[in-house]
Amino acid sequence: MSEKLEFKTESKRLLHLMINSIYTNKEIFLRELISNASDAIDKYHLTSLTDEKLEKTNDYEIHLDVNKKKRTITISDNGIGMTYDDLVNNLGTIAKSGTLDFLKTIKEKDAKEVDLIGQFGVGFYSAFMVSTSVEVRTKSPFSEKAFLWTSKGEDSYTIEEINKPDRGTTVTLHLRKNEDEENYDEFLETYKLSSLVKKYSDYVRYPIMMEQETEKPVLDAEGKPIEDKYETITEIKTLNSMTPIWNKSKAEVKDTDLNEFYKNTYFDYVDPLLTIWTDVEGALTYKAIVFIPGKAPYNLYSEKYEKGLQLYAKGVFVMEKCKELVPDYLRFVKGLVVSPDLSLNISREVLQHNRQLIKIAANLEKKILSELEKTLKNDRDKYEEFFKAFGIDMKYGIYDNYGEKKELLQDLILFKTVNEDKPITLNEYVTKMPADQKDIFYGSAASKEQILVSPQMDLLKSKNYDVLILSDDIDEFMINILHEYEKHAFKSINQGDLNLIDETEKQTVKDLEETHKDLLEAIKTTLASEVKDVKISTRLTDSPVCLVSGEGLSFEMEKVISQMPGDKDLKADKILEINPKHELFKAITTVFANDPSSLNDYAWILFDQALLIEGLTVKDPVAFADKMVKLMIKAAK
Repeated sequence: MSEKLEFKTESKRLLHLMINSIYTNKEIFLRELISNASDAIDKYHLTSLTDEKLEKTNDYEIHLDVNKKKRTITISDNGIGMTYDDLVNNLGTIAKSGTLDFLKTIKEKDAKEVDLIGQFGVGFYSAFMVSTSVEVRTKSPFSEKAFLWTSKGEDSYTIEEINKPDRGTTVTLHLRKNEDEENYDEFLETYKLSSLVKKYSDYVRYPIMMEQETEKPVLDAEGKPIEDKYETITEIKTLNSMTPIWNKSKAEVKDTDLNEFYKNTYFDYVDPLLTIWTDVEGALTYKAIVFIPGKAPYNLYSEKYEKGLQLYAKGVFVMEKCKELVPDYLRFVKGLVVSPDLSLNISREVLQHNRQLIKIAANLEKKILSELEKTLKNDRDKYEEFFKAFGIDMKYGIYDNYGEKKELLQDLILFKTVNEDKPITLNEYVTKMPADQKDIFYGSAASKEQILVSPQMDLLKSKNYDVLILSDDIDEFMINILHEYEKHAFKSINQGDLNLIDETEKQTVKDLEETHKDLLEAIKTTLASEVKDVKISTRLTDSPVCLVSGEGLSFEMEKVISQMPGDKDLKADKILEINPKHELFKAITTVFANDPSSLNDYAWILFDQALLIEGLTVKDPVAFADKMVKLMIKAAK
């Protein structure tokens, strides 16, 4: 009995993109289907280790078959197979490989500008790039029934029961005919399929078998070749080397080999930025190949992204993503670890307490950081490229776990500054500090220009002190964890006393505050609902007024916290600072002396002006405008 079912909406969209031939790299279909076959065998093998009902075997194989007359290509495996529910969930719904999330991001774009293949493994659906219809015959060891899944890649598919005694899956592609400039006939040639296997699937750990015809010379009675006489012999050949790249010596593996291995294994289309090869023997024995991608994965910061390295024990694949091998701040790295010291039946619970694994993870972390340090020192452009892609993760590493890793990571962080054209390290900042500069100054802003026009920069600019530009949400949290660098404290240009004036100037400010105590108190009373204090500024030279935050929460941290779920009532203390040398201060002093009742409008205008300069929102812009107009009219009379 045959049952007709509809594809899910998102699956239809993906099929539509593929069938309309928007991809140039159609040959990728074979890699995807072989990868699926390999995954199915992996799944059976891993399940058989813990399920006593399953047969224990090592005769795993993947077979390719070509029928030119019927225009079919068949890929078979003796892996886990699929039940009825598996067919509906796996083939009737888009693969759970991130492709759906990616599709959502390109809905507003021209699909022809997007190359899904080469960026993401779209698995089974790639078959429809070259096929008019696809048949899947499958039998799971967990089902007494076998099934045939059939579809033309349009709106629907059918599932029916069939007779298939052996477990595994056979996928049959009915190839398209040549059209326009598209040549599908080439995929019916065994030499073409053989070359594709070599190109994309040479390291698949199971034999990929295919019948191939070869011509051999006819031999005479003495065993010598007879001239111009040949016979055609059909042989089943293994197309892939099955020699994992990590089992070769490092000397015989070229950079191009590693790049191809990375792109084919982790479905990337860009060469890795760095490759780290580790081979350790002794009390702890393992091999590792770790890649730092050339660009951040599109879903790196989504909830669905999973960190981890592939794990092999005694040469046998154990786990696709072993998250215990990678700290959170290095979540972007890809790669694998092979160790003879780990048990084959290792489980997730055992992994979390496995001493060998903990040691391997610690060693790998040190190795990766060491390679990054070398890159920073010897290839600055490459390191800046790395930091542009993954700098936020490195900053998070400093902040995480109350600064547990700050000593390891602080010299790997790059900062943009107001005095430098290129990002610099903290060590470089300290090295260039003027002799009279004691602290490291920083300000939060989206750009250098925004920092430079900030009134809090007045005195700093006059002294030519450099200022770190913090533009990421994590930055101030990281700085607070660092607290100091080489005994130089971090100081925000928007917080507290910057301690930039001498004792004589400090006494002058104290005298001014005492002289104008009533004025400052009156302004503070007027603005009591908004500011904690009103002070004479020690940091302003040209600007009339500025807002600074008190100790603890800064304005920037307040903005970040307000965007987070949970308590949004945390506010930074606002302190209004007034420049005593500015003409505006003299004007306010005169107003307060002659007409104290009108000080209210001046106070609010000063405060709203300071808010605007700081990039904060004025609560009542209409009232602000009215007060400005009122004072302008008064001044004109």
